[in-house]
Amino acid sequence: MNETLPRLVAGLLHPDAYPHPVGEIRLIETHISWVFLTGSYAYKVKKPVDFGFLDFSTLARREWFCHEELRLNRRLAPDLYLDVCAIRGSPQAPRIDGPGPALEYAVRMRQFPPDALLSNLATNGGLETRHIDRLADLVAEFHGSIPRSTANDPYGTPECIRKATLDNLSHIAPAILSDFDHVVLWRLRERAERDHEQLEAFFRARKEEGFVRECHGDLHLANIALIDATPTPFDAIEFNPELRWIDVISELAFLAMDLEVRELCRFSARLVNRYLAITGDYSAMALWGYYRRYRAMVRAKIAALTWAGTDDSDRKASLVEDFRRYLRYAQALLTEKRPWLCILHGVSGSGKSWLAREIAEFFYAIVVRSDVERKRLAANLNLTGDRLYDREFTERTYETLIERARRLLESNLPVLLDATFLAAHHRDHARKVAEEVGASFLILSLEAPIETLHARIEARRRAAGDPSDADLAVLERQLAHFQPLREEEMPFVAKYQAGSPLAPWLQQLRDRLEGMPEAITNRQ
Repeated sequence: MNETLPRLVAGLLHPDAYPHPVGEIRLIETHISWVFLTGSYAYKVKKPVDFGFLDFSTLARREWFCHEELRLNRRLAPDLYLDVCAIRGSPQAPRIDGPGPALEYAVRMRQFPPDALLSNLATNGGLETRHIDRLADLVAEFHGSIPRSTANDPYGTPECIRKATLDNLSHIAPAILSDFDHVVLWRLRERAERDHEQLEAFFRARKEEGFVRECHGDLHLANIALIDATPTPFDAIEFNPELRWIDVISELAFLAMDLEVRELCRFSARLVNRYLAITGDYSAMALWGYYRRYRAMVRAKIAALTWAGTDDSDRKASLVEDFRRYLRYAQALLTEKRPWLCILHGVSGSGKSWLAREIAEFFYAIVVRSDVERKRLAANLNLTGDRLYDREFTERTYETLIERARRLLESNLPVLLDATFLAAHHRDHARKVAEEVGASFLILSLEAPIETLHARIEARRRAAGDPSDADLAVLERQLAHFQPLREEEMPFVAKYQAGSPLAPWLQQLRDRLEGMPEAITNRQ
């Protein structure tokens, strides 16, 4: 028995402490809790600590926060979180739900195998695109259903956001191990201060428009388990409302950051694009770099706080490496490349949406799809039927697409517009916007044999579920009326033939984009 463990914690490592049969009892310790794994159930006990941003210093507070943890986590994991139980008996012989006054409280959960954690799946190569798609759907649905902050509360104000960011960096400072780390931390603080000056009005507008909501607050891969083939988030933040009443895009950035640090940028791009297609919250991407840096430094802080509380040299070395990995990631986000705009060009069935997804995951670009935005715009205007495809509404759809692209480019993000762009004036408009913003521009033109076009459209119709309504009649109209690429457009064209090997074509595209003017400095 480890004599350094508190007596109550040591007592909970005995089978007699539990009102049910147990197997081997395992203890997982974090900087704020002890979790006892008993086989069928897990019991989470809060440590009597006060870190400023978290105060579990009294028994009454720990009981309150146990009930808050249950309430918040049952939103996303109702079958996982069971109840709050009292620990009674004596410190030497504690009993879950035993007789006598409460010594402590625990949140009781159903136990799941460690291999179910998405963090472990990612490490072991078991994370798949279907998991990412389901996760994007789940997070988008969750964000659409949770309470919104009001003008009368302090959450999500520019002042609150600034404080959380700078306090986080302050908590990290004592743990810095090298002069180089000090320089990086100073640069991150300087950039955060400048961002707040530039983005204050935007932060304020996000709150006023209802994007600050009661989120999970700590949504990264180690807090999501695959249960019954469904990603199930758990361990939401209960201890500090300021850390969960946040902008929804901050929550998405946490997941994206975690994937990117693990070198799973393709999955991050897939997650983000699917989420944006569902929510339409493209304007939030102006904060994308800011929140990914912030979330990386949250994880760096946790690593620092955890290594300060452990005597295990191997564990400490692993945490130090984690800390530096997050620091390097945040530092890399300080350097911004010139954005680019690529528009897809081709008739229905030529493979535009497939190619857009492949390019987005290869380059980590943002996709805006006309089929999705047309229907979103129609829903906002209560339009139905043939009106969605008449000339006037088509013009409005393209204006929406290109305006979205402008805002994304102004945030230094690479953008793909997935639409037919069969009309020359739509292509000209997109190129003009790219020039005005100072972004590079390409037309990605897709070609396919007529029999391939027919087969794809029929297959899509039979499969259902795709946002596109194009049928063979639409294809015939497109082929009859499209405006070919003009000579003056050819310097901007990259062609892709259906069935051609994709990997070398993507590499050629990378070489072409990287051959364009390279970088701009710290533009946000």
